[in-house]
Amino acid sequence: MGLIVSMYWEAGDPHSVSHFHVRYGEYKAVYGIDPIVQLAGALPIRQQRLVEAWAELYQEQLKENWRLVEQGKKPAKIQSLA
Repeated sequence: MGLIVSMYWEAGDPHSVSHFHVRYGEYKAVYGIDPIVQLAGALPIRQQRLVEAWAELYQEQLKENWRLVEQGKKPAKIQSLA
């Protein structure tokens, strides 16, 4: 079982804060990009720390991907920590 990170634009919500979604088994969470903060959901603490460390390392790429999804484009893959 691994962490799955996804990003997509939620149609009809022009004021949506930049964010990404994380799934880990039955757990789901949403993280803001700037600042990196958990907005909703929950993950086990180990996975939460891993996601936060990854997001800090790749924050600029996450910001660029958010700009892409706002334009209706596909986000680029971002390297995993594993």
